[in-house]
Amino acid sequence: MNVAVLGASNKQDRYSYKAVMLLKEKGHSPYPIHPMLQTIEGIPVFASLRQIPVRPDVVTVYLAAANQENIAEDIIQSRPRRVIFNPGAENPALGERLESLGIEPLNACTLVLLHTEQFEITKKFPSRISADLNPQNAEDGKQIT
Repeated sequence: MNVAVLGASNKQDRYSYKAVMLLKEKGHSPYPIHPMLQTIEGIPVFASLRQIPVRPDVVTVYLAAANQENIAEDIIQSRPRRVIFNPGAENPALGERLESLGIEPLNACTLVLLHTEQFEITKKFPSRISADLNPQNAEDGKQIT
C-alpha cells in the first residue's frame, strides 16, 4: 500500500521514523512528509502531501491536532481510504469530517497495527467523496488514481 507519513522524522528515536522504516520492511511504499527534510535513510521526503506522486491508500498522522489545521484539506483532497491518528495526534473533529466523506478515521498506533498484522484495510468504507475533489494534480497534469 502507498502510505503517507505526516510528520515524518529522520531521528531514529521518533515513532514516525520507526513507522517509515517498518512500513518499508513490511513491503509497503512509505511517502514521508516533512517540509524541511530531503531523505530518510535514502527514502525521498516530500514537503507536503500534495507533492507525493501517487494517491495514498493510508495517511498516518504524527502531528498534534493543533498542527493539523493547515493540512486537513490536503488530507481530504488526497482521497485516502484510511487516516490513522497515532497517539497524541487524535483529532475528533477532523475524524468526523473524514468519516462523513467516506474516509475511515482510525485512532491507533501504526507500529502496533504493523506488528500485529492489523494494518491492512479489510472493511469497505463507503466512499462519498466527489470525483472532482482532486482527480488531477493541477501542477503537473498527472492523474491521481
